[in-house]
Amino acid sequence: MTRDLSRLLRPRSIAVIGGGAWCSSIIRAAERIGYDGRIFPVHPDGKVIEGRAAIRDLNDWQGPIDGAFVGINRRGAISVVETLARLNTGGAVCFASGFTEAAAEDAAGSSLQAQLVRAAGDMPILGPNCYGFINALDRVAIWPDQHGMVPVERGVAILTQSSNIAINLTMQKRGLPIAYMVTCGNMAQIGQAELAAAMLDDDRVTAIGLHVEGFGDLRAWEAVARKARARGVRMVALKVGRSAQARQATVSHTASLAGSDAGAQALLDRLGIARLEGLPEFLEALKLLHCTGGLTGNRIASISCSGGEAGLVADMASVRALTLPPLNPAQTSALKQALGPMVALANPLDYHTYVWRDTDAMARTWAAMTGDDIDLTLSVVDYPHTDAADWDCASQAAIRARQTTGRPFAVVSTLPELMPQSVAQTLMAQGVVPLAGLTEALAAAEAAACCPAPQSDPLLLPGTAAPQETLSEAAAKAELAAYGVRVPAHRSIALESVALVGDPHAVVGSLTPPFAVKGVGLAHKSEHGAVRLNVQPDDVARVAQEIGTDIVLIEEMLTGAVAELLVGVTRDPAHGFVLTLGAGGVWTELLRDTVSLLVPSTAEQVERALRRLKCARLLTGYRGSPEADMGAILSAVMAVQAYVVAKADQVAEVEINPLICTPHRAVAADALIRKART
Repeated sequence: MTRDLSRLLRPRSIAVIGGGAWCSSIIRAAERIGYDGRIFPVHPDGKVIEGRAAIRDLNDWQGPIDGAFVGINRRGAISVVETLARLNTGGAVCFASGFTEAAAEDAAGSSLQAQLVRAAGDMPILGPNCYGFINALDRVAIWPDQHGMVPVERGVAILTQSSNIAINLTMQKRGLPIAYMVTCGNMAQIGQAELAAAMLDDDRVTAIGLHVEGFGDLRAWEAVARKARARGVRMVALKVGRSAQARQATVSHTASLAGSDAGAQALLDRLGIARLEGLPEFLEALKLLHCTGGLTGNRIASISCSGGEAGLVADMASVRALTLPPLNPAQTSALKQALGPMVALANPLDYHTYVWRDTDAMARTWAAMTGDDIDLTLSVVDYPHTDAADWDCASQAAIRARQTTGRPFAVVSTLPELMPQSVAQTLMAQGVVPLAGLTEALAAAEAAACCPAPQSDPLLLPGTAAPQETLSEAAAKAELAAYGVRVPAHRSIALESVALVGDPHAVVGSLTPPFAVKGVGLAHKSEHGAVRLNVQPDDVARVAQEIGTDIVLIEEMLTGAVAELLVGVTRDPAHGFVLTLGAGGVWTELLRDTVSLLVPSTAEQVERALRRLKCARLLTGYRGSPEADMGAILSAVMAVQAYVVAKADQVAEVEINPLICTPHRAVAADALIRKART
């Protein structure tokens, strides 16, 4: 459901329901941003708050109510929200806590939240358990605390599930123009995707930053990604949940490797949303996107008057998806003219201090480091806090370089505190990106360069039936083989039958040695010593007895392997089905060399993901070894996806480990499937 949030986000009248302290805070926050609409307190005592006489009952208000702040306890909030909805209010912020976020301690929390949503009906409601929002474009705040935002003409929108993080971000002094700061709380009714879509309806919003704890409606996120792409507005995210504590232990290697965060990362990749690791990088990425709208590639150039700084840039960029291309002939010629013969020309460039304070020469030098093959030029300048104006020559040189070339240009301080806010604002007004901190600047450049188009195919949404059975290896292989996965020739036989058959060749039938003999019914067979390789016919009975499971699986051994891969899919209720590709066999847990996509993914996307693996060199013929049959590998992966698509309502986990890759085929040597019973 898409709601009209315009009255709530741009209200001309605001009702504040709560105690005198909350009413005072709301009024002061609104006045700080310059709100010129009507704010009226609602209090049963009719007291005077911040010079405004409170009305005793909402029903006493004669005019329209565009927005409301509900700052009373959770049970009282439900009744007030119901009244606001009946009065055709444009929307409300529910400040109260004690709803689903407290369900573990108070079983009534979830029920009360459901009651709140029913009370709101079609009226938009933010929260519960949230601070509200600030709209610096239209000078509106429904916000019960201090904030550091100022009116802006255009800027970025930040949406966060954490009110405390929101408060802190409003206090930033990095020169970032924040147009909207919106807290979401429990997102009982309105989710971040719906809010992001509303931000995209405002053409004054230049970029969107998301602090995400959980995504919710995946279809809504797919829609907002398409909308952002169509509008040319980039989104970046700070997604929590990367730690091991967020992962669930499951039967397969795939699930333990993927965890919940792999699904989140795969979803962000699929939506074309770059991910940042911390708040400083998050803010700098938004600043870069605000100024440039995003970079066309990852090629950067760096200028500094210190070899130490040049070395730092080179080292720090080398561990990111950024490149420092060598100087081209045109750059070299222009730099020689500007700097003379005493400077070694390279990228990064250490221009020493030969031209320092010569603004014209500095501008020519810096302009020479730009070009059509450079996506962003970084000039490293640390402004002294003792007298930042003394470094004005650097600011003017950067501005001239930007004006003469028209190429993206940034001034970067090595430490965040060495980029004064006043300098940042001056640079930004002239089209130069002021980036605070070298680590943060490179993270921002990497994020701004990452702009894949959101995938058009809709995500495969998983079923909810609990997985009640784990198929035997033979049964799992049979199900996958029906969808095109190649499996070894094999036969299963009861242990007691092995003992009764005198002729070893009768045990193995028409299978060709050597064999792999495996115990059946164990989740991790190798850990139980239940996998024996290179077994000859005469030894099958003895090996089967040593393994000791009631059923043993006898398979023809695969020869000529150049690599072993893991191919797995896990059901992730928050993100869909996560397809994990990685190093397989004994290397799976040791190397943890994996990449993750979401189902469905195309063969081209799967191949690109495979080539990102550290073990990818084995697939392409490492040190003279033959290449693996990439076509066969892709066919196996696509067959696994086809199985998952067909069984989406049932399947919880599918794993092939290892997929034996040879120059001519790709064969599932082991397989596992967990699913609900039909």
